[in-house]
Amino acid sequence: MQTASTNICERMGCSQELSEFKHRTVIGCYLCNKSIHEISFLLNIPWSTVNGIITKWK
Repeated sequence: MQTASTNICERMGCSQELSEFKHRTVIGCYLCNKSIHEISFLLNIPWSTVNGIITKWK
């Protein structure tokens, strides 16, 4: 039997922190002139998350 929190996670998606490696990879891709959408596609991360990482880094 599923709990209510599991059901919510399945419907809305659970947020998880990205590893330090993925954070640095996002910044590295950005410094190599990749667009936010390209980085999002390459790393399979939502573009809004990529945008947030880059904004905080700046």
